[in-house]
Amino acid sequence: MSALQGAVVLVTGANGGLGTHFVHQALDRGAAKVYAAARTPRDWADDRIVPLRLDVTDAASVQAAAVAASDVTLVINNAGASNGASLLADDLTPARELFETNFWGALAVTNAFLPALRERRGTVLNVLSVLSWLAVGNAYSATKAALWSATNMQRIALADDGIHVAALHLGYADTPMTSHISAPKLDPADVVAAAYDGIDAGDYEILADDLSRQVRAGIGGPLDALYPALARTSS
Repeated sequence: MSALQGAVVLVTGANGGLGTHFVHQALDRGAAKVYAAARTPRDWADDRIVPLRLDVTDAASVQAAAVAASDVTLVINNAGASNGASLLADDLTPARELFETNFWGALAVTNAFLPALRERRGTVLNVLSVLSWLAVGNAYSATKAALWSATNMQRIALADDGIHVAALHLGYADTPMTSHISAPKLDPADVVAAAYDGIDAGDYEILADDLSRQVRAGIGGPLDALYPALARTSS
């Protein structure tokens, strides 16, 4: 039986490319209710889907959502942003804004829902990226690397509470966020199916594609294997 059977799921960034699939596939796998959280909630035309206003960068909004959705058993931190920010810029404001959504926002949501998750021995899924391990995305990579580290901390700290913390890593998926990228892209439906399969299996790290598996296997090797430019500059 799927771990989603009878679950009450919260999906942040529910209106986005991955978010929509997280919502619908949860119901396909037997979820009893899905809170579809977004800054601007929409009508889903399904009584099992509860639109929920949630701005992960607004503390009051996060707390209000936790009160409204106090019966959750699975929190999916899917909300994310990408603004092309550089860590080498004179003005780091865009990078700070990216951290507010991708890092601090995800932590705030998980922390706000801990009472419900502790009561029900629930699950957290943090949507990360292959760029958690591959620093080619500048500030975006840094936000995902930070959340990967925090996810490991959460696993350890929350294990005794019976809360399972999983991370989803993937390459580019075909979503509005990647519309400007010409590289091959994953089908968002396949990514979400892999995520839910991983939750069913009790996995801690869910690697949705070959690229994520290759990079994960390589992070213990020489740096110039991951970053060929380093080999060129040192020769």
